[in-house]
Amino acid sequence: MNWDQRYASDDYHFGTEPNAFLVAESHRIAPGAHVLAVADGEGRNGVYLAGQGARVHSVDASPVAIEKARRLATERGVTLAHERIDLLAWEWPTATYDAVAAIFVQFVDPESRPAFFGNLQRTLKPGGVLLMEGYGPGQIAYGTGGPRHEPQLYTEELLRAAFADMQIKKLHAYDAVIEEGPGHSGMSALVDLVAVKPG
Repeated sequence: MNWDQRYASDDYHFGTEPNAFLVAESHRIAPGAHVLAVADGEGRNGVYLAGQGARVHSVDASPVAIEKARRLATERGVTLAHERIDLLAWEWPTATYDAVAAIFVQFVDPESRPAFFGNLQRTLKPGGVLLMEGYGPGQIAYGTGGPRHEPQLYTEELLRAAFADMQIKKLHAYDAVIEEGPGHSGMSALVDLVAVKPG
């Protein structure tokens, strides 16, 4: 199933409420900050950040998802910039964003991941913060969302090495119940990263 098919229903596949990790760490993003919401899908996270006063650039590859994200933004009374892009082909701007939110962005294969992780860092301004949450290897057994291919999953060791040039403020693997629409529902193996680009 491709992403347009996954998002085709009028319902929101990952719900309309923001990711809990993003909410818990959003205090690190100042009002007025320029934020990139990576693979923002149907918009729940970008819309939340806009509601907190951030200037949000919400990017996704699916036009179906972007249309739903625009609808959610209108319903919530917030404004954000939406753009349809292929993250693996995009010319990532350098030192542009105060924060990057990358929540469950795990479609990137292991061969492309070093360049992708490098772009997440490069696009941040000095002092900018990366907020990332993904699934760990235990997620395959839980089967409550995310990729079924273990190499696409995250570990603390993988992220510590990938973001070694940043100041890692938090890196934690744990299991917890999440309820984010039918796409992410139930006990889950999670890995959280908060990292700051040296300034």
